[in-house]
Amino acid sequence: MRYTRLWISLAIVFIASFAILGYYGGRLYQTMPPIPERVVVSDGTVLFTKKDIQDGQNVWQSIGGQELGSIWGHGAYVAPDWNADWLHRQSMWLLNNWAGKDYGKTYSALDDEAKAALQARLKNEIRPNTFNKDTKEITISPIRAEAIRNVSQHYASLFTDDPRLNKLREAYAMPKNVIKDDTRLSAFISYIWWTTWATETNRPNDKVTYTNNWPNEELIDNKPTGEMLVWSVLSFVILLAGVGALAWYYATQKHHEGDEDFPKKDPLLALNATPSMKATQKYFWVVVALWLVQVLLGAITGHYQVEGSGFYGIPIDKWIPYSLTRSWHTQLGILWIATAWLATGLFIGPAVSGHEPKFQRFGVNFLFVCLLIIVVGSMVGQWFAVQQKLGHTTNFWFGHQGYEYTDTGRFWQIFLTVGLFLWLFLMARAIWPAFKTLKESRHLLALFLIASLAIPVFYIPALLWGQHSNLAIAEYWRWWVVHLWVEGFFEVFATVVMAFLFTRMGLLGLRTATTSVLFSTVIFLFGGIIGTFHHLYFSGTPTGVIAFGASFSALEVVPLVFIGFEAYENLTRSRAKPWVSAYRWPIYFFISVAFWNLVGAGLFGFFINPPIALYYMQGLNTTAVHGHTALFGVYGMLGIGLMLFCLRGLTVKKEWKTGALKFAFWAINIGLALMVLISLIPIGLMQTWASVQHGMWYARSATFMSQDIVHTFVWLRIVGDTIFSLGALALVWFIIGLVTGWSVSKDRLDYAETDHKNI
Repeated sequence: MRYTRLWISLAIVFIASFAILGYYGGRLYQTMPPIPERVVVSDGTVLFTKKDIQDGQNVWQSIGGQELGSIWGHGAYVAPDWNADWLHRQSMWLLNNWAGKDYGKTYSALDDEAKAALQARLKNEIRPNTFNKDTKEITISPIRAEAIRNVSQHYASLFTDDPRLNKLREAYAMPKNVIKDDTRLSAFISYIWWTTWATETNRPNDKVTYTNNWPNEELIDNKPTGEMLVWSVLSFVILLAGVGALAWYYATQKHHEGDEDFPKKDPLLALNATPSMKATQKYFWVVVALWLVQVLLGAITGHYQVEGSGFYGIPIDKWIPYSLTRSWHTQLGILWIATAWLATGLFIGPAVSGHEPKFQRFGVNFLFVCLLIIVVGSMVGQWFAVQQKLGHTTNFWFGHQGYEYTDTGRFWQIFLTVGLFLWLFLMARAIWPAFKTLKESRHLLALFLIASLAIPVFYIPALLWGQHSNLAIAEYWRWWVVHLWVEGFFEVFATVVMAFLFTRMGLLGLRTATTSVLFSTVIFLFGGIIGTFHHLYFSGTPTGVIAFGASFSALEVVPLVFIGFEAYENLTRSRAKPWVSAYRWPIYFFISVAFWNLVGAGLFGFFINPPIALYYMQGLNTTAVHGHTALFGVYGMLGIGLMLFCLRGLTVKKEWKTGALKFAFWAINIGLALMVLISLIPIGLMQTWASVQHGMWYARSATFMSQDIVHTFVWLRIVGDTIFSLGALALVWFIIGLVTGWSVSKDRLDYAETDHKNI
């Protein structure tokens, strides 16, 4: 087989992709919006200092950061995008001030000619870049300083307890006194101003802002650039070309090695679980427990959108406000999925090699305790942070970092990194003997170890920003973790694990599996690594990011178009022999992964990824559509499927009663589909229309989100959520039953005599 060419192709893709990613990371340090030493009025008055802005960043992180509204479009969806909100309020104050002085009217009462004249004055006031590289000062006019003070007063009232803004806080799902200290409040406001300054001020010697004219605000002529339009169109062309090329490849290849000769008996029945393999069972108990808590938190978080001060009249916002429930909801989603996959790796290692290293069981148990400490410790730290009980430095290390999906404090991130490398060590030492005993599997084993290595290595970027790092730098490294770690190498790891399972079951030929996995990895990473840039169009990055992000995020979709082949092959395997029916539902979860890969990651992902689409949609419920269907639909379903395969191996000689499992499968998938189709998509599309017509500020405003029709669609989500939750409960009931006995029958499966001691 042509393994060598595939390995060379993988190496080229890897090196070239990270070279491009690294180059633009270096350019980012030159193009990111600068943090000034001082912001001064032309009369010499100092408004803000660098320390104010940096302390304000830490305050923003401590209250939840991107879990309470959004900055530069990244974050939560109930409260507004603070930059779009500040920019519009500031612009309207200036326009109304000038209109009153020049015409004796409000701005809205003027004719079109007068409005145009004032808009031109506003653009000349706001867009020029007055940052001095020598003094590192930003200079603003007295009238602009007055506008800043006016908007600052609004934010001071909103984030404290001004009774006049109770209704607005309710709409934003914000409790009173989010920020309890005047010094912190002043610093927070300075940080919101600076992040907004980056969205309204042109780069030096350029006509676009640091955020590439995002958010759209016609009052200052923030509009899509030509690059966005051109590369959006080209991304569609690239997608079609990629689909055509891959279709040609599939048409010219033979996908079968000949007549398939499936085993007559179940090879996995010969499995003798080692002590360390048995020790992984408690990982799966934690998986289902964390998942149940995440589902509950999701229900509470969703309800905050229609009742911003509590849960059906219970004022829970005093103890667990929206910013905290959303933090825990997103964090637990990552943690339980990761735990399921890590446990799968620990189970597979000895199963493949047939070797139980010394003290392996102790290592598995020790890692389990570490994971529990990380989960509980990080959640407790975030509670103290949101309650404003931690200082800036303590919060950074043990509290809330404020960056969505990487919210945990730095200490917990370091702890998790060490834990992941411990997991890699346990995996490698268990599987290493297989390189000698299973020579034909070496290529697959090597890819398995590489994918395993990538999991701890690509979590390291979470450690590469500091307490006071520029937001553009923090966003760059954050998306390395979220996209490459969560959306990249975990999928490669899972693909290899599935190949191992099917080859050891005799349902997939080794050469076919090796070739398919290598080829799939090359194709996926070819678009996936550089595709990270589609998250960074408007995060202070150079404009070249738009070209690469648009092109390669389109290529990410290409392999997903043909995901139906994978689903069909898995369905065929599930019907290969009567004994395979014992694995029917784990395999069906793999089939659902293929479906959601196409729909969630593919269709809904590409729906928002072209620059012109994301320009209007970033931070709207259209993002939540992609997030739920891709994160849970793909990675969550993978985690459940892998978990069930491992549990099948641990109860391999007992027949399962699968009624609850069947109900869980259909309820989870139907519930997820309804959640998206009858709630998130309609709200997202209405917001998109509002964004195009009026601006991002309006699409995220309380005025828009409090409409009866929006609340109706929010309430409709309860249909899908309820069905999904019943499915989750059924799955938990089934897994508990594997321990108590109600999910297994007294009948023993037919045992296949074999000489193999491993899978």
